Amino acid sequence: MKKHAESMKNRSSSKISAKWIPIFCIPSFLLGMLITSRMWAVPESNGQLISTRRQEQELQIVSEDCETKKKLGQEKDVMNEIYKTHESIQSLDKQMASIQMELAAARSSKEMGVSDDSTATSVLQKDNSAKKKALDNSAKKKAFIVIGINTAFSSRKRRDSVRETWMPQGEKLLQLEREKGIVIRFMIGHSATSNSILDRAIDSEESQHKDFLRLEHVEGYHELSAKTKTFFTTAVAKWDADFYVKVDDDVHVNLGMLASTLAHHRSKPRVYIGCMKSGPVLAQKSVKYHEPEHWKFGEAGNKYFRHATGQIYAISKDLATYISINQPILHKYANEDVSLGSWFIGLEVEHIDERNMCCGTPPDCEWKAQAGNVCIASFDWSCSGICKSVEKIKFVHEKCGEGDAAVWGSLF
Repeated sequence: MKKHAESMKNRSSSKISAKWIPIFCIPSFLLGMLITSRMWAVPESNGQLISTRRQEQELQIVSEDCETKKKLGQEKDVMNEIYKTHESIQSLDKQMASIQMELAAARSSKEMGVSDDSTATSVLQKDNSAKKKALDNSAKKKAFIVIGINTAFSSRKRRDSVRETWMPQGEKLLQLEREKGIVIRFMIGHSATSNSILDRAIDSEESQHKDFLRLEHVEGYHELSAKTKTFFTTAVAKWDADFYVKVDDDVHVNLGMLASTLAHHRSKPRVYIGCMKSGPVLAQKSVKYHEPEHWKFGEAGNKYFRHATGQIYAISKDLATYISINQPILHKYANEDVSLGSWFIGLEVEHIDERNMCCGTPPDCEWKAQAGNVCIASFDWSCSGICKSVEKIKFVHEKCGEGDAAVWGSLF
């Protein structure tokens, strides 16, 4: 019994007193809360980290996109500046070339006393020194385009058909000069006999229509190269134009398209525009376009150098001035278009092959007009102009004409 009592006493002493239980419980609870909060905080902080990284990546993408757009904008600005610089250089080149031509013209008029009876003009001929001084003293008229329509004494009906279709008349012709800078004249020389009936007929027609440019040139089919030189020389002396155009009186022309096309090349200093070709050199005397100087072009069967077909072509002011200055020494071949092309060989000239300047008559030009590609000029290759143009040019004008309002509404 005594032993049992001692044993119970030892057990009671080994147990923790009840007052210590809360003391141990509270720290244990706090420790558990701490551990639990840390275990739940880790996933939450990881989610925040992922979200933050996503935001940083999105901001980086947006930043890179902005930088890319900024670089593209800068590149676009650089290209615009390069284009503007190129345009300025072309314009400056044109101005310098024009000044050089003017200086050469002044030097030529002062130093050169050369006269050529077959190609003399009112500017260069010694015998017409009074007329020359009058031209020099009078200010040139500014123009955009001077169009010379090549015609002959026998072509009155052709001229009337042109007046009734694509060429304005009377006040409209003057208005076209004032408002659009487009000058149009029939160019013709004089007969071999002074004051002949042919000359008087042209004088009468001029008094009626006032649309002629009289040249110091003796008319003749085999003198077309000389007539071309005289036209450019006379036109340059009378008008300060950007372009000079020669066209035959059996060709249909859309003035608005012509002016719009030439306006694209306005900043270039030396341009030669037309339907470029390179036909065979014909040595046979019996053929129409026989070339007496065929031997200059090499072996039989060779072709001419590239040149614009003679029905219509345009040259810039610098080239027209060059012809005016050097016309006494420019060689004349049998064919006028070949002669013109030869005068530009060796010069820094841009040849522009403009196929819209040699469309066929309907249905060719009609189909092109319906497709929105209005032709500049139309004619029949087989006739070197519109076949039976007096009767047919009105039909061509109806089918292929751009409309009378086109030239007035165009900006150039």
